[in-house]
Amino acid sequence: MKSLLATFALSTALTIPALASAQPVTLKTTLNNYGGDGAYLALYVTDPSGAYAGSLWMAGGKSKYYEHLRDWFRATGGDPAQINGITGASVGAGRTLEITLDLADALFDAGYTLHIDAAVEDMRDSPNEIAVPLTTEGAGTPVPGRRYVADFTYDM
Repeated sequence: MKSLLATFALSTALTIPALASAQPVTLKTTLNNYGGDGAYLALYVTDPSGAYAGSLWMAGGKSKYYEHLRDWFRATGGDPAQINGITGASVGAGRTLEITLDLADALFDAGYTLHIDAAVEDMRDSPNEIAVPLTTEGAGTPVPGRRYVADFTYDM
C-alpha cells in the first residue's frame, strides 16, 4: 500500500478568510482489481449549489489524460493551476491512495460534496465515481464506487 501524506494548505477556492479553522482529514481510496493500468483520480469539492469549490488532490501526472476526468475537467476547464502542488502518482489496481489534508471545518455539515472522478487508459472513464456529502456523521463510513473504486472513506 502506497501511502501519501500531504499537509494541504487550502487553496483559494476552499479557503474563506472568515473560516480559518481547519482540521486534518484522512481520505482513503481503495481501488478494485480492474486489471488495467494505474488509475487517474481527481478529488474535488462542490458547494451546496453544486458549483465547483476546489480541488483536493490529483493522482496521475500526465496532463494529457486530465480531460478523461470529465466532470473535474468540465468544472475547471482543465486549468493546471487548480492542481499545482497537489498531485501524485496514478494508483494501481488493488492499491490504496491515502492522503491527509487540513480541510476547513466550514466544509462539513454545510452541504458540500466531495467527488472523485476516475479514468484508466484504454478503459472507460468514470466521472463522478464517488460523490459523498461532507458530514461529521459520515466520517469513517465506507462508500462504494461505481467502477474502479472499491470504497472511499474519510476520517476526521
